[in-house]
Amino acid sequence: MTPLKYLKAYPQQLQDQVQQMIAAGRLGDYLSQRYPQHHQIQSDKALYGYVLDLKQQHLRSAPAIDKVLYDNRLDLTHRALGLHTAVSRVQGGKLKAKKEIRVAALFKEAAPEFLQMIVVHELAHLKEYEHNKAFYKLCEYMLPGYHQLEFDLRVYLTWRDLPSTSDKN
Repeated sequence: MTPLKYLKAYPQQLQDQVQQMIAAGRLGDYLSQRYPQHHQIQSDKALYGYVLDLKQQHLRSAPAIDKVLYDNRLDLTHRALGLHTAVSRVQGGKLKAKKEIRVAALFKEAAPEFLQMIVVHELAHLKEYEHNKAFYKLCEYMLPGYHQLEFDLRVYLTWRDLPSTSDKN
């Protein structure tokens, strides 16, 4: 039985369904049918424009974002798929804070829905720092169906970790 480290918080019934798909070698098929496309946002510049467009649509009054990039150092071993940071520096007599969003480089190859989910998650941190009810309500407002996408992203990460390549398309 494959350990489902990304799905531990979900009901046992859902975990059992995922285990059955893994055992039958159908998890990759499920994901490719549900998310058949790959996005074209491959550069940091394109990602920056994408993030700013989403911010403009949903969070106009949120602080400006100074930097957005794909980060090769962000991965599952650091338990981070995206990162929202504020870098503070003293310039002259003023304290300047620059907002940055970093997205794990593995999302260059992911479905557009997964990239959007990660970006929405990180943008929501501009308004809500904690993962609380208000945070997830904001995520759902910006991306209807957010919770299903988060679950499917966790299924995708589980699939990526499978030792067998026979299930991978």
